[in-house]
Amino acid sequence: MTHSAPASIAARRVFRGGTFVPATVHIVDGLVAAITDIDPDADILLPDDAVLLPGLVDSHVHLDEPGRTEWEGFATGTAAAAAGGVTTLLDMPLNSVPVTTTPEALAAKRAAAQGKLAVDVGYWGGAVPENLGRLRELSDAGVVGFKCFLSPSGIDEFGHLDPDQLLAALTELATFDGLLIVHAEDPAHLHADGALGVHYRDFLASRPPVSERDAIRRVIDAARRTGARAHIVHVSDGEALDDVRAAKAEGVRLTIETCPHYLTLDAETVPDGAAAFKCCPPIRDRANQDLLWQGVVDGTVDAIVSDHSPATPELKGEPDFGLAWGGISGLQTGLAAVHTEARARGIRLEQILPLMTTGPARIGGLGVRGTITVGEPAHLAVFRPDATWTVDAAALEYRNPLSPWHGATLTGVVEQTYLAGAAVYRRGEGILARSGRELIAAGDEAPREERA
Repeated sequence: MTHSAPASIAARRVFRGGTFVPATVHIVDGLVAAITDIDPDADILLPDDAVLLPGLVDSHVHLDEPGRTEWEGFATGTAAAAAGGVTTLLDMPLNSVPVTTTPEALAAKRAAAQGKLAVDVGYWGGAVPENLGRLRELSDAGVVGFKCFLSPSGIDEFGHLDPDQLLAALTELATFDGLLIVHAEDPAHLHADGALGVHYRDFLASRPPVSERDAIRRVIDAARRTGARAHIVHVSDGEALDDVRAAKAEGVRLTIETCPHYLTLDAETVPDGAAAFKCCPPIRDRANQDLLWQGVVDGTVDAIVSDHSPATPELKGEPDFGLAWGGISGLQTGLAAVHTEARARGIRLEQILPLMTTGPARIGGLGVRGTITVGEPAHLAVFRPDATWTVDAAALEYRNPLSPWHGATLTGVVEQTYLAGAAVYRRGEGILARSGRELIAAGDEAPREERA
């Protein structure tokens, strides 16, 4: 394989239309120009143990720049994305400073991204008490939708919405068909305030499933009343899926996501004082994980995304689960971790790939991203689904070497990632180019690309 952009890539297994087929992808000016039968004389012919995937889409990533670049930043975060086979990501409106709740803050974030992007990046805005009634301004500035919390976010400058404010936000968004994505925990049931000790069971008890369930029901009711679109981020409670199923069957405009850590890690095996495993809502037990996988298989879950939310070793190194910062770094390991667990459960790669490609793309309004489609950018990943590797947190592309999968043996290796037909990552060599573009929302159309 060369560093130059190939004119064609062939493989015996190319993921198209929900299945693997032999094919050759022809590339002209960064776009997929044609897809034909497999050609052994293509510029690149993948070995039989490799598959060609559309670049993954991750609609839930905290890059934290500007303001908290010591946690993560555009350079390191997008490098980790490329190394994980992700070619498009959507950045959350916190924990950067300023938070992305005004057009001016979005402009500051865009300025900070210049020249640093290894993959394409779009932006979520925030819905907070201070900007309700002015969300259209931020939408017009280019965000793909709006993130809110129903409980304290942990960041003073990003306040949460009470029930009346949630209804107000959805009522406002319904006027221009905007999307509200919701961190759904009801603060009435949360008990994490100050030190909890080193035992994970005490942290788990401080954020019980009823908190998530009640908050999700509140979102469903508000979406039903307003007709607005709502999305629940990082669902960890498998019992809540019955409410989601009922709402969807009723016609409520609701989607949900879950995350690799909820699908592959469990409360029973979290070590004492291991804050790398702390996140909100928390990783729950194995029986709950089985319910989440049922939701993956039956289509209740719309997307599997990382909620990559890093922090410094100082913040994550506190062994008290009540005092340590919450958030899991999972952007680079997501595909391999989920694939490993799926194989153990007899679930084929073809079944999980839509939830890591077209599912997140639909949530973010990104058109046909996450597919290999003629006329679209040739965003591709070469993946060896049977190869194994052992996670070394220090070898990951993150700014801070922290991972709850450190030391785990995972199945599935990303060998190479292409952005617009050109290699941007190669295993063993790292990042080869920073040719990512910004995706700036443009009214009712899919976000347009702008060079960063």
